[in-house]
Amino acid sequence: MTVTCEPYMSATLITGGRVLLGDANTGSFDDVALVYVDGVITWIGAVASAPPVERTVYLEGAVVLPAFVDGHVHATDTGLALTGLDLSSARSKADVLAAVSSRTRELRGRPILGHGWDESSWVVKELPTSADLDRASFGSVVYLARVDAHSALVSGALLASVPRVETLRGFDASGIVSMDAHHAVRGAALRLITPSQRTEAQSTMLRHAASKGVAVVHEMAGPDISSADDAAGLMALSADPALPDVVLYWGQHAATGGLEMVRELGAHGAGGDLFVDGALGSRTACLRSPYADQPTSRGALYLDHDSCVDHLVRCSEVGVPSGFHVIGDAAMDVVVRALRAAEDSVGAQRMRALRHRLEHVEMIDAAQIAVLADLGVIASVQPAFDAAWGGTSGMYADRLGLDRGAELNPFAALVASQVELVLGSDSPVTAMDPWGSIRAAVGHRTPAHAIDVRTAFDAHTRAGFGVVGDTSSGVLAVGATATFAIWHRDDFDTATRWPILIGDYSPSCMGTVRNGSRLYWADDIHEVAS
Repeated sequence: MTVTCEPYMSATLITGGRVLLGDANTGSFDDVALVYVDGVITWIGAVASAPPVERTVYLEGAVVLPAFVDGHVHATDTGLALTGLDLSSARSKADVLAAVSSRTRELRGRPILGHGWDESSWVVKELPTSADLDRASFGSVVYLARVDAHSALVSGALLASVPRVETLRGFDASGIVSMDAHHAVRGAALRLITPSQRTEAQSTMLRHAASKGVAVVHEMAGPDISSADDAAGLMALSADPALPDVVLYWGQHAATGGLEMVRELGAHGAGGDLFVDGALGSRTACLRSPYADQPTSRGALYLDHDSCVDHLVRCSEVGVPSGFHVIGDAAMDVVVRALRAAEDSVGAQRMRALRHRLEHVEMIDAAQIAVLADLGVIASVQPAFDAAWGGTSGMYADRLGLDRGAELNPFAALVASQVELVLGSDSPVTAMDPWGSIRAAVGHRTPAHAIDVRTAFDAHTRAGFGVVGDTSSGVLAVGATATFAIWHRDDFDTATRWPILIGDYSPSCMGTVRNGSRLYWADDIHEVAS
């Protein structure tokens, strides 16, 4: 594959393929041509009637669709996972230690950062200790994030670098850290990454996104999950027309300087990964009833009712969209009550206009869905979570039991209540694979929660643009931006004209274009200068 950037290219004709005209829910696939000039689609019709152009691209049956938006990513972490120590295939403590030992030989004393272990699928769920990691790494700094990124295995060398870490909530002398201890240790580990390493990781992630048909990503940054320098570097990269655009959310409470950081960084909102609770896999999501596999725990609450109300009100008063990370049902109770309290303070009209958003929204009931719908709150969801951990034998069932586990991620109920969904991956928690996300939403492990392919595609394209104020992208029409992806014809059903989403296979992207600039382009696309 060759990647070519041609910003604001002069008139280009795309012909010989099928184009989805209009929005995903009501549009149709037509054998038409389109012309774009200076990043805008200026003409659509029969190729014989096309206006003069300077370049023609022959699709040979390929399919043109609006480009994807990934509504929840972590750029640096994804880049590091793509180029570093990927533990997603580990099936035991021994596998993790073998991977660390191998990486140690490669890095020769430099810090070892890894991601992706998930003991919920192991036969023997014993985890490596910090002493184990010290031996495997010959005393190196080691940070290994769990797949959900809400806990980590760390070496003694890393623990020793964090003052008073043993006093923080979530510290365990065995070497697994969560909650406040994890945030502190994670920060120490990420500070060891040099600026050039960080830039390379972010560039790798953005190029990878483009190869998947993604033209825009919503980055979830913040003081607990990344850093201001990390976010600023990513925003600088996104100015490059050869890379996907980045919409930044900064997850810091308004009372501690979050709004000032939003302005400084050019973020869209003060929310995203502003944590009300943690994650189910790490048993830090805040629940109404105890965990089925740890009956002494209901998880952790990081922000209480008053803190949530204060943040919502402060953001609403200055016109900044806000939001939270919320997974557990008890955490959702807190957030929904806070939304109503903020409405009492600033008014429903202002709340609706700002389109506050919630990340994950995994455990939500009908009454809470009604509140989100009433106040125009966006639900940023990750269908691949259900594909990875749903079902009768998955992590959800282990942590919650079969009945509660089957109620997670009720996409159909959210859509039926007209809550706007934005689909994302939470990469590197799950892979950046938009068609895989759509497949998971359509083939939900609880069939009553499934949505159809058109609705899912719309939530992964038009909705992702629209919720940040871009109403010119996400559809292919005259006057819309030339932001689209080209897909191999053999991956699409000739009857439905939608992709064949079977097993783990996803359609192959041939090209991704944002505002007329090529982000990703296959060598075998046939084009000629006119």
